[in-house]
Amino acid sequence: MISNTAHMPQMPRQLDTPIGCIGSGFIMADCHLVAYKSAGFNPVAIASRTPAKAQSVAQRHNLTAYTTYQEMLSEADIEVVDVAVPPDVQLQVIREIVKHAGKIKGVLAQKPLGVNYKQATEIVTLCEEAGIVLSVNQNMRYDQSVRACRAIIDKGVLGEPVFASIDMRAIPHWMPWQQRQGWVTLRIMSIHHLDTFRYWLGDPIRVFCSTRPDPRTQFEHSDGICLYILEYENGARASSWDDVWAGPSSEGAAADIGIHWRLEGTTGMARGTIGWPEYPTLTPSTLDYTSVSLGEQWIQPRWDQVWFPDSFAGTMAQLLVALESDNTPEICVRDNLKTMALVDACYLSAQQHRAVELAEILKT
Repeated sequence: MISNTAHMPQMPRQLDTPIGCIGSGFIMADCHLVAYKSAGFNPVAIASRTPAKAQSVAQRHNLTAYTTYQEMLSEADIEVVDVAVPPDVQLQVIREIVKHAGKIKGVLAQKPLGVNYKQATEIVTLCEEAGIVLSVNQNMRYDQSVRACRAIIDKGVLGEPVFASIDMRAIPHWMPWQQRQGWVTLRIMSIHHLDTFRYWLGDPIRVFCSTRPDPRTQFEHSDGICLYILEYENGARASSWDDVWAGPSSEGAAADIGIHWRLEGTTGMARGTIGWPEYPTLTPSTLDYTSVSLGEQWIQPRWDQVWFPDSFAGTMAQLLVALESDNTPEICVRDNLKTMALVDACYLSAQQHRAVELAEILKT
C-alpha cells in the first residue's frame, strides 16, 4: 500500500522566493501561474514577445509586466526565472539569463529543452558554468497517477518490471511555432511518454520508432502518429502508441478519446488513465494496482488534483526545494539530457527504419 500523499510533490519550506516569468502563452497563463497561486508561490514579474499580452496576463495574475524579458532580468527583484518560450528560442533566452548569474539562482525551462540533444547540452553547460541551477518542466512526472505509480515501483509492490505501455488517442492543440520546426508529436507529446518510461524503468538500451504524418495537420511534418518500442538490458520492454489523429471525430464522426497506461511486474500490475484530454474539464487521472501480496483485489487510490494545471506546482516546487536545500533538483537537468537523446533516437530510427541505441546519440 502507498501513502495517501504519494501522488503529491514535496513542497519547499519557503514559498516567497520571487519568480520572474518569460512567456505569456496558454501554458504560462493557464497552467504555471494558476498552479503557483494555488500552491502559494510568489511570481512577481512577467515579460514576453508580445508586451500587450504580457500586460494582460500580468493584470490577471497580479504581476508586474515588463516590455522585454531583458528589462525584467535587469530591473525586477527576482531569484528564479520560469521560461515558457518555444524551444528554438530557449538558447537565446538562457544566454541572456546567465548574464545575471548571482542575482538569478535557478531556472525552470519548458520542455523540450531546446531543439535537440546537442542544443540542450549547450543550454545545460551555460547554466552550469554560470552557477545557476537549471531544471526542466517535464510535468508528466507530476501527473498524479504517474507519480503514484513510481511510489508503487519504489515500494517493490510490482516486483521487477516486465512490460509498460501507454496508449494515447487524443487530438492536441498544436502551437503555431511548430510549423517552422516541422514537428508535431515526438518532441511535443511523445517526449512526455518517453520521459515517463525513463522515470519508471530507467534508461533503455535502444528504441525502434515508426511514424507517419497526421492527416489533420496541414503543415509539412513526418512525426504525426508515432509508435515506438523501448528495449531494456534487464529484458523489460515499453511501448507507446501516440495517435494524434484518433479517428475523424473533428470531422464529424463519434469520438473515442483517452490515454490509458499499464505497467506489469513479476509480482503485481498497475493500470491507469490520464485525465488531460478532457481539459478544460478538470478530470483527475486514475490508478489501480494489484499484487500477489494483496491477493485478488484492486487497490484504487483517488484524488482531486489534475495534471493540468496542478502538476505545474510540482515542477516548480522541486526546483525551489533544491535551491533551499542546496541539492540537485528532482528533475535533474543532466538526467533530462537522456530524455532529449531518446527523442533524437526516435527521429533517427523512424528516418532510417532501424533500431537506434541511446548511446549512439549520447556520444555525439
